Amino acid sequence: MPFSHPSEIILSSTDPDLPDPIPPGLARYRNFREMARGGNALLRSCIDTVVGRTVALKTLLPEARRDRNERRRFLREARVTAQLQHPNTVPVYEIGDDPEEGLFFTMKRISGENFFEVLKRVARNDPATLEMYPVRERIEIVINICQALAYAHLRGVIHRDVKPENIWVGNFGEAILLDWGVAKVWGHADDNPAIGSSVLVGTEHKNQAQTNQLQTLTNQGMRPGTPLYMSPEQVQGNRTIDERTDIFSVGVVLYEMLTLCEPFKGRTIDETFDNIRRKDLPPPSQRGTRDDVPPEVDEVVLKAIAKNPNDRYTHMRDLVEALQGVTAKL
Repeated sequence: MPFSHPSEIILSSTDPDLPDPIPPGLARYRNFREMARGGNALLRSCIDTVVGRTVALKTLLPEARRDRNERRRFLREARVTAQLQHPNTVPVYEIGDDPEEGLFFTMKRISGENFFEVLKRVARNDPATLEMYPVRERIEIVINICQALAYAHLRGVIHRDVKPENIWVGNFGEAILLDWGVAKVWGHADDNPAIGSSVLVGTEHKNQAQTNQLQTLTNQGMRPGTPLYMSPEQVQGNRTIDERTDIFSVGVVLYEMLTLCEPFKGRTIDETFDNIRRKDLPPPSQRGTRDDVPPEVDEVVLKAIAKNPNDRYTHMRDLVEALQGVTAKL
């Protein structure tokens, strides 16, 4: 995400009058620049000419704009994100429906990068990154994300897709949890039941292109990270998941962050899911050749990724307290 230089401040933002008339829909935005593109959505930066600031704008791609289910999911993501007002979530400014581009919503634009990019450089032993993100700082980033999840859980929202790619690390110390598009909201119909199991298990997982995408941290490019962080109950298609599913995913992020390897990654998605259900892992401090993993964190991580939800932390706040206990000793 491009860094906002002070020179980008819009001088007209100090003008005493608003545009007359105020442009409707996307007409109030200009200077569009693509930031990211997913399977069904496009993220761009642009200038809000009414407020006088640069924002992040998300829209559906043309092929998805008329799809009723995609529109429902998109609007659901926008509203869930907008209602989770926490320092470690991104503020939503506007939700609208443009005559040409369809549904859209705008958010605060935060300079920085996703956590996976940070971990890739740590895996390559990049000196500047190691200095900026030692183990203690990486754990603090995850604690901040856990705080956002604890807040969401108290409001009946389960994220279900916690992974390094969805953690945004800002240039000024921010840690933001993104992408609530597959979140489970208690009391509402679930548009994404049994995420992963119904989509990835079956004939589709035999596709070699999918298998090849299960890259390691030291490879270039992005991963379809979701299968790597699923809880056993997600893999099994359990419809009654709760906050302990997010605790498991955070535990996998912690394990990967500390050891710089994906703990459950198999050669195929089938094997990955089997590992999630059955494979027991060594403590992070004993995995690989890393010598900067504090043994104090072992018990915390292994409890978070217990196969049985009853053996994990009951609430995200319990995991936060355990991690804070670890950082206090570093």
